[in-house]
Amino acid sequence: MAEEPPFSVLQGEMGEMKKEEKVDKKEKKKKGHKRSHKEKHKSPMAIPPPYADLGKSARDVFNKGFGFGLVKLDVKTKSASGVEFATAGSSNTDTGKVNGSLETKYKWSEYGVTFTEKWNTDNTLGTEMAIEDQLAKGLKLTFDTTFSPNTGKKSGKIKSAYKRECINLGCDVDFDFAGPAIHGTVVLGYEGWLAGYQMTFDSAKSKLTRNNFSVGYKTGDFQLHTNVNDGSEFGGSIYQKVSDNLETAVNLNWAAGSNSTRFGIAAKYLLDPTASISAKVNNSSLVGVGYTQTLRPGVKLTLSALIDGKNINAGGHKLGLGLELEA
Repeated sequence: MAEEPPFSVLQGEMGEMKKEEKVDKKEKKKKGHKRSHKEKHKSPMAIPPPYADLGKSARDVFNKGFGFGLVKLDVKTKSASGVEFATAGSSNTDTGKVNGSLETKYKWSEYGVTFTEKWNTDNTLGTEMAIEDQLAKGLKLTFDTTFSPNTGKKSGKIKSAYKRECINLGCDVDFDFAGPAIHGTVVLGYEGWLAGYQMTFDSAKSKLTRNNFSVGYKTGDFQLHTNVNDGSEFGGSIYQKVSDNLETAVNLNWAAGSNSTRFGIAAKYLLDPTASISAKVNNSSLVGVGYTQTLRPGVKLTLSALIDGKNINAGGHKLGLGLELEA
């Protein structure tokens, strides 16, 4: 029988094996780090929002959760066949005027097609058909028509939108008997920075009727947005998510040739997963407060009030009530 190697030799061999394992682990770790570093740089850039959504987070803090001077009811349902129904009604407490609308939507997901029918109390009928991600990835085409039987007025629009990493484009053609109007937008994004341009060309007048620029910066919990409209109106907004429960926003607007500057600050705080409070105030001493409560899944109640801080005893304050139902 062959002699077994001495114990010291076995210890030496095991030590060498452990050293080799450590070296292999270090090399694998380095390679993995290099690979992840490369993958990080190769990861696609985020798709920037459309021009209309620049500064939207700040506007939502100012607008959502409030409904001054209105009693509103919104109902959303979905049938077993996939047809979505949305009904909305509101009553103005000052004028007593009642407005209502009905919208039905059917999505043909297999072909990326969405059909939408609309009607409102002004007796205006609308039909919309949208095709998305079929002709090209990121491309959406929309055909929109409206008709008013009372006046006989008709209108038609062709909308196109294309989005991919770093860019978001939009071009709409609004048909009119006098001549079509062309609306164009472009938003570029790179590492959180956003730059956008919006224009409208009226072919009947052969001139630009809208000429807007916008620049912003966006991270996960902070957004800064500035804009110049037609070279005469200047605006800016700041949005910050301070914590999981608290959102704040600041809004500033100024028009050339006017000494007045509009300034506002707003905040939204989540009391718990089912309730939130909102508050806002501007430089005209108008104070708005709102409370939103989810009574049960699919049932949401909103109460709001607008107080004129300069004329507290004179009245003129407004209340609002909103109820949203979804099934």
